[in-house]
Amino acid sequence: MDKKIKTIGVLTSGGDAPGMNVAIRAVVRTAINRGIKVKGIRHGFRGLLDKPDIFELNNFAVSDIIDRGGTILYTARCEQFKTEEGMQIAIKNCKLFGIDGIVVIGGDGSFRGAADLSMRGILCVGIPGTIDNDICSSDYSIGYDTALDTIVEMVDRISDTSQSHERCTVVEVMGRGAGWLALESGIAVGASVILVPEFDFDFEKDVIDKIIQAREKGKKDFIIIVAEGVVHNKKTSVEEMANNICAGTNIDTRSSVLGHVQRGGSPTVRDRIIGSQMGYKAVDLLSAGIGNRVVVMKNNKIKDYDIFESQKMKKPLDKDLYLIANEINK
Repeated sequence: MDKKIKTIGVLTSGGDAPGMNVAIRAVVRTAINRGIKVKGIRHGFRGLLDKPDIFELNNFAVSDIIDRGGTILYTARCEQFKTEEGMQIAIKNCKLFGIDGIVVIGGDGSFRGAADLSMRGILCVGIPGTIDNDICSSDYSIGYDTALDTIVEMVDRISDTSQSHERCTVVEVMGRGAGWLALESGIAVGASVILVPEFDFDFEKDVIDKIIQAREKGKKDFIIIVAEGVVHNKKTSVEEMANNICAGTNIDTRSSVLGHVQRGGSPTVRDRIIGSQMGYKAVDLLSAGIGNRVVVMKNNKIKDYDIFESQKMKKPLDKDLYLIANEINK
């Protein structure tokens, strides 16, 4: 270790995810227990720029936040931080506030910012926090389990009314670039059709015909789960899909966009435990003078990878799981 780490910063960036507060709490308490001060950085990387929003965090500040969704540090995206000028302002403010290293909680975009700081001498450790579960280097991201539970609860309610009216409902869930939420929630609710951006489909064959065949066998109500990325890529909407299904099957069909309800809520046990483990690991690395890393979960173990190598990794959607869904959800 080149120098003793006296103060670390912690920030949350990008989309919020349940369990971010859990990770913040773990970072603060682990660091303080090791004699390291912690500075909270509000509004993501923006809090490091022209008007720095940096304050000291103590044990009391993170009391009673383990069950709260969102992030007490707030979050934002920041275009200025992507410029060299923005980077230099951030580095200057790190030195001004005595910050030796930073824990960055967020998604791939946040890690790119952490990597840029790392290249310029500020030790950074990333923690995956995104409901999309699309961090390529990690099997799991904080917030994913809670978001799945929320989707299942909401769709179960929608399913009740679909059954009562013998109708079809097309439900859009989040996942602009990855279909994990759609795939796993679709299996969990028994969706008749699951559409994800990773796998192409023929709407007539894979949706309309499938519904007609199921109805001929006696099924009267249907749930269709659609990832946000499908809607974006196909330049359509779930409302338009619902209209096409109604026209093609003569079944009363409605649409529902779950939206930002998926980001909120008290984190599940899984997110609380993993958030705590990842926060602890991040401080463990920084306290040893190790930066430029991303904390990940691989094969149910907490590990860390080089932040630059992690960005080159791939994480394809589980094709076997997708085939299983198509086989058992009719």
